[in-house]
Amino acid sequence: MIDHKRLESIAAAAGEIAYDLWPGAGNSVKSWEKEPGSPVSDADLAVDAFLKRELGALLPSAGWLSEETADDPGRLENDLIWLVDPVDGTRDFIRGRSGWAVSVALISRGRPLIGILAAPARGETWIAQAGKGASRNGTALAASTRREFSGARVPIEQLPKVDSDLVCVDKPNSIALRIAMVAADEADLLATMRWGFEWDVGAAALIAREAGAAVTDVFGRKLDYNKRDPRAFGVLASAPDIHGAAVDRLAERAAALAKNP
Repeated sequence: MIDHKRLESIAAAAGEIAYDLWPGAGNSVKSWEKEPGSPVSDADLAVDAFLKRELGALLPSAGWLSEETADDPGRLENDLIWLVDPVDGTRDFIRGRSGWAVSVALISRGRPLIGILAAPARGETWIAQAGKGASRNGTALAASTRREFSGARVPIEQLPKVDSDLVCVDKPNSIALRIAMVAADEADLLATMRWGFEWDVGAAALIAREAGAAVTDVFGRKLDYNKRDPRAFGVLASAPDIHGAAVDRLAERAAALAKNP
């Protein structure tokens, strides 16, 4: 059995490591681009090293898949893996904005067992355990129950004209926090139509699902984890009653965009 309190303590400590480098708290951090359009910072690397050490000690039998660690194909032999994004929302982080979080998930046989988001700049800790619900700062979460697709709240800066019947709400840079907004009934719908990685969504998808949201890829298919290729095209989290309408609305656009991985 995993020590849940110890796991929560490790995630909180990882959040504090990042916070202590966050420009929004008056600190300085070195950042650069791993490749064009993909920023990384000293905080990403510091948190990654800390979590790899501490989570490895907590559960030595688990494999490891993280945005900031070279992938070891040996993880495919493990039933359990840690799935980590050390700082999800790096753009907000380096700009001193609060829309970032440390994302940690424990995956068992391709399914999330535990998901934690530590967002110290927002004073938030999100936790979910498969079959046992989700919470934010100890308060149980209940996802959006919206039934009408038109008017759905979406965390996005600007909607395309074809979606002008929807409503923009605050958009943190972290995709994990945007998914969590659906879990907290602060948004009704979150959709991405781009190639992303398992570590972007693993913890948050479990949080949203355990809060009662419907969570799939953008085509309405279940999300799988610890795949040989850890990429996936799109994620869709929404109130259950509008999920089908969202899949239908996005289908043609998603199919066109997915052709170029």
